[in-house]
Amino acid sequence: MDINSMARAFAPFETLAAQLIPHAADGDDGSHDVAHILRVFKNAMSIQAEEGGDARILAAAVLLHDCVAVEKNSPHRAQASRLAAEKASGILRELGWAGEDIAAVAHAIITHSFSANIPPETLEAKMLQDADRLDAIGMVGAARCFYIAGRLGSGLYDPFDPLATERPLDDKRFAIDHFETKLFKLADGFQTETGRKFAGERHDRLKTILAMFIDEI
Repeated sequence: MDINSMARAFAPFETLAAQLIPHAADGDDGSHDVAHILRVFKNAMSIQAEEGGDARILAAAVLLHDCVAVEKNSPHRAQASRLAAEKASGILRELGWAGEDIAAVAHAIITHSFSANIPPETLEAKMLQDADRLDAIGMVGAARCFYIAGRLGSGLYDPFDPLATERPLDDKRFAIDHFETKLFKLADGFQTETGRKFAGERHDRLKTILAMFIDEI
């Protein structure tokens, strides 16, 4: 599919998307590809419709939040959002964006990451963080968890103690351990009222998915 065709999915920011999609996804990680960016965009626009804020800043931040790829198991993972913010700033500067708007996009990008552990201060940053984290929970979040586990060579679960009742949780070895070490904790950290509402629904789905998984093994 060509850029303009993809850009139409980002309405009403088709023109902006056509400019930024070529920079949007770095690397070959299918959990952080253009499909992920489009899901985050839809989440973000749904939140923004209720919360307000600058939709253009938010859209640019969504499109560029993963423009630098760092693998989940890399020792540099915590630097990914800072590197993405720096790259995004350069891209927007070349497009003639105003300095204060570039700074707003960069702040949203640098604070969206769970690994960076930097609190978002603007509404747009809070909405991006919520939109991105929604894609980590629910059905899609579970699918991404298993995809990443396979990508990194992890097993699905410990066949002798799947719920880690007699061993330490280890999500580097077993995919479903990641539900407890991270995914189940995400719903408590949402920044906006709308984001929290969506997160509650997806958190419940995630619990159901794990229960169904355990029932089948």
